Amino acid sequence: MAASTVLPSTHAGPTGGKALLIASTGGHLNELLRLVPTFEPDPESLWVTFRTPQSETLLEGRRVHYLPYIGPRDLRGTLRAVPQVRDLLRREHFDLAVSTGAAIAVSALPVAAAAGVPSTYIESVCRVVGPSVTGRILSRVPRVALRTQHESWADERWRTHPSVLDEYRSVERDRPRAGGRLFVTLGTIRGYRFDSAVDAVLASGLADERTVWQLGDTSRDDLPGRVVHQLPPDEFARCAVEADVVVAHGGVGTLLDLLALGVYPVQAVRCAARGEHVDDHQAQIADLVRDRDLGIPVEGPQLTREVLEHAASRRVEPVRTPPLPQQHRRSA
Repeated sequence: MAASTVLPSTHAGPTGGKALLIASTGGHLNELLRLVPTFEPDPESLWVTFRTPQSETLLEGRRVHYLPYIGPRDLRGTLRAVPQVRDLLRREHFDLAVSTGAAIAVSALPVAAAAGVPSTYIESVCRVVGPSVTGRILSRVPRVALRTQHESWADERWRTHPSVLDEYRSVERDRPRAGGRLFVTLGTIRGYRFDSAVDAVLASGLADERTVWQLGDTSRDDLPGRVVHQLPPDEFARCAVEADVVVAHGGVGTLLDLLALGVYPVQAVRCAARGEHVDDHQAQIADLVRDRDLGIPVEGPQLTREVLEHAASRRVEPVRTPPLPQQHRRSA
C-alpha cells in the first residue's frame, strides 16, 4: 500500500487494522486520543508514549509500550528511541502507524515506513500557519503521509484531517459565576517557568486561600491557597469543574481537557522571548481559541481581573459527542 493512500485526499482517515499509535504525553497524546475515532483501529493496537500520570490514566486498559521521555528538540533522546521502535516492529505486525508528534514521531514513523507499515503524521491543531519542526522533518521522509487540521495550508503533500476543535462551542452562562474561586494550571512541560502568569494572577487580587495552583516547573512559595507540582487527572478535572475561573497555559492538551469539561478558560500564552517555551506556537493556539471563542487568550502579563471576570460568564458545550473507540481492558 503506497504511503499516499494511507489517508485519502478527503477528511476520511485510515480505517481498521492493528495500529501503532505514537505520541508524546501532554497535548500530543490528548489529540491522538480524540482523533482515534476517525480511523477506528483494532483493539489490539499498541500505544507508544512516555509514562506519566496522564498517560497511565488515559490509556488504562489499552496496550501500551512506554519509552524514556524525549524533551523538545532532544536529538539524542530521539535517536535513542529508534532501536526500541525497530524492536517493536520486529516482534509484532502492524497495519498502520499514526502519530501526532512531537519528537517521538521522528523516532518512530521513518522506521515504521521503512518497514513497509503505512505511516501517517497528523500535525497538531495548534500549527495554524504551517508545520512544526517535527512536521518539516517528516515531510522529507519518503512514504510518510502528512495531514493538517487546517485547510488553509493544506496542499498536495499535506492533506486535510478533521480538527479536534470542531466538537465545541461557547455559550453564556445562565448564572455567571462570581469569579472568586480560581484554578491555575501551567502545564507540566519541563524546564520552562511561567512566572509572568503567576504574577498577573496575584496582581488581579482574586487569588485567595481557595485558589489551587498546579505549577509544574514554576516553583513558588509566595502564593495563597494550595500549591502542587502536578495533579492526578481525576483531581485536575474536579478542580477545573469546581472553579469559577480556570487560568491555563496555552497548551493544546490542557485546552482539550478543559473544553471536554465544559470550561471556558483564560489561556495564558507562553512567550519564547521571556524564556517560557521553546518557541511561540502557543500564540497560534491563541488565535484559534479567539477565532472560535473557546476561551480568552492573553499573554501572561496581560492577564487582568477584567479578563478573569469575563471568563466566569461563559461555558463550553459539545456540538456533538463522538464516541471513543472500545478497547480491550488489559495491559501490555
